[in-house]
Amino acid sequence: MSNTTHISQENIVVGEVANGLPLTIPVYRLKGDGTGPSVYIQANMHGAEVQGNAVIFQLLEQLKHLNLSGDITLVPYANPIGCNQKSGEFTLGRFDPITGTNWNRMYHYNKNLVAQFAQNHTQYDDATLKSNFKQALIDEVDSKLNGPAYLLNTGKRIALNLQKLAHQADIVLDLHTGPISSKHLYCPSYATDSARYFNIEHVLLIPSDFDGAMDEANFCPWWHLSDALSGQGRELSIPVEAFTVELGSQEKIDLKEALNDANSILSYLNHKGVLQNAPHTPANITRYACNLDDYFAYYAPIGGMVEYLAPLGGHIKAGEPIANILRMERYLSEQPLQTLTLDCDAIAILHFASASVNQGTELYKFFTNIFEL
Repeated sequence: MSNTTHISQENIVVGEVANGLPLTIPVYRLKGDGTGPSVYIQANMHGAEVQGNAVIFQLLEQLKHLNLSGDITLVPYANPIGCNQKSGEFTLGRFDPITGTNWNRMYHYNKNLVAQFAQNHTQYDDATLKSNFKQALIDEVDSKLNGPAYLLNTGKRIALNLQKLAHQADIVLDLHTGPISSKHLYCPSYATDSARYFNIEHVLLIPSDFDGAMDEANFCPWWHLSDALSGQGRELSIPVEAFTVELGSQEKIDLKEALNDANSILSYLNHKGVLQNAPHTPANITRYACNLDDYFAYYAPIGGMVEYLAPLGGHIKAGEPIANILRMERYLSEQPLQTLTLDCDAIAILHFASASVNQGTELYKFFTNIFEL
């Protein structure tokens, strides 16, 4: 099949570095015919989480041969500072080294905007109300970007520039990875049905609380607007869906697996009407879910050297070994090898990247109280 969709590139300035030169990110755009929802996809907000760049590459390789109903914007290297934060052979880039803040916790949300909008726009039909609210969200971000420069730190400025792009879309996908991780999906609970169209076995259902992340910055305003209007006796379906897509482990890319991940995303986009006559459909797999309150962090009860035993994505029965901790300095004084277990059934989703841990290090994260979607 010949090329049917043109890809354009723009480099957007998101700040300045210490020598005064601009800090830029590449933005790729594909135009649809305007009949379907628009899409924004970004990757590599955390420096070591590089697999999303490979997925964006594989998406572009396929999208340029497809007919699109909706516009698609793709941003690899969303955080050019984070992906260059190196320490020896390792990439850091999860936290701003100056402020210590998680790069993915700096997005903006003004909850007062929702309440004011709900009060002042009751006279509009749904289509006009949605259009006006989307513009209000963009204007809110613009007001921060165009305000006094001394009020924005580096991470906030990067986040706001990305958020402005995302607010223009109807679908937002933020591509991440864990330390050592299985694939999983952060899904707002109102969009549970859509999770069935990604080829991802593990789904974390999250509430409408805003904690600074990209997905929340996009779905929380619309969710809260729908709730506010419902309180006035008006039902508004939530027109925006936003997900964090966890693609596996950090510090590596796998182009073959990236093609599978791209097909998973295309299956979802096909379901949402972004693609025209595309063959992408969801895999016939069992999808397991849990609510955010049941996403359980297991912290190291003692310090030592860890052998991780729980298979990622595997179903763990209560009492089964999940790790061994070796403490060689105690070889002659006590049992140097101790086995850790979990007291409930669970699915192991991710574990700490290093075998060397202090007491209190987050060893694992588990799904508990699991159900099938």
